[in-house]
Amino acid sequence: QVQLVESGGGLVQPGGSLRLSCSASGSIDSATIMGWARQAPGKQREMVAQIITGHNPNYADHVKGRFTISGDAAKKTVYLQMNNLKPEDTAVYYCYFQDSAPYWGQGTQVTVSS
Repeated sequence: QVQLVESGGGLVQPGGSLRLSCSASGSIDSATIMGWARQAPGKQREMVAQIITGHNPNYADHVKGRFTISGDAAKKTVYLQMNNLKPEDTAVYYCYFQDSAPYWGQGTQVTVSS
């Protein structure tokens, strides 16, 4: 059984920073894709950043230059450094890993507000 656990969410003022962490356990030998998605109230879940094995990370347009994804498939960890946060970044953030199937974490709340 695969389990993903996120941490690092919270309340931050506009312009602030947060670092999200995600650790996977269970039967993921080597994820081909690791990433982060988010879902704001009343909106669909959207990809924020992801790493595909052998490729450069890719980002949603509205986070480019502010968010940085990093990770280690062998260690089953992925991180998201978020800088210059804006109120519109408020959402539940989910990490995901994919080998033969996609696996999702339970989500961590990020709230950007003054």
